[in-house]
Order: sequence, then structure tokens, then C-alpha cells
Amino acid sequence: MYQAHGIGYAEYDRNMDKRIEIEMERDKNYKAGNKLAEQLK
Repeated sequence: MYQAHGIGYAEYDRNMDKRIEIEMERDKNYKAGNKLAEQLK
């Protein structure tokens, strides 16, 4: 968690704003990865 997002699990658990920000970033990365995978087929 810390290497990928610069935040530890304890802070992730306590800070809802950071959690939402990280989850939105993860979702964006997931969708970009799926789009790339589709293009490679």
C-alpha cells in the first residue's frame, strides 16, 4: 500500500478522503489496464 500510494494501512483506514482518492485512482488504473488489454487482443 505504501509503495503504490504513499500511505500506510493505518492512515488509509482512518482517513476517508484519502481512501476515496486512492480507490478512485485504483479504479482509473484498472479501467486503463482493461482498455489496453482489449487493444492487444
